[in-house]
Amino acid sequence: MTTAREIMHAGATCIQEDETLQDAARKMKELDVGALPICGPDDRLHGIITDRDIVVKCLAKGKDPRTVTAGQLEQGKPITIDAQADAAQVLQTMEEHKIRRLPVIDNHRLVGLISEADLARHLPEDQVGHFVEAISAAP
Repeated sequence: MTTAREIMHAGATCIQEDETLQDAARKMKELDVGALPICGPDDRLHGIITDRDIVVKCLAKGKDPRTVTAGQLEQGKPITIDAQADAAQVLQTMEEHKIRRLPVIDNHRLVGLISEADLARHLPEDQVGHFVEAISAAP
């Protein structure tokens, strides 16, 4: 049984809630990623910010990424999965919520992140194909 911990990319780098979107964009470029977990002062997960969020929720609205913080873009409680969850639970959670990135939690702490690329590396092609089809389908 493949677990979330085995699928995930370990060591996800957080952006702090009070850091700007410009800081987030720089970190994404340095790490070559399209999303960062947002963590609070308690180092717990508070959300996720994507490169698309920066464009759509900041730049396209004429806001300044040097002053808008990651915390200002947080929306609701993030969807997460336990590190011991099996691959079927990972896929079900991502499909049900139509998300392409899933934070992995162990003892209330962020331990990694699962992306579509991680699924493609660790799961059979037919499962990945079904997943992509399910999250890409019109609502």
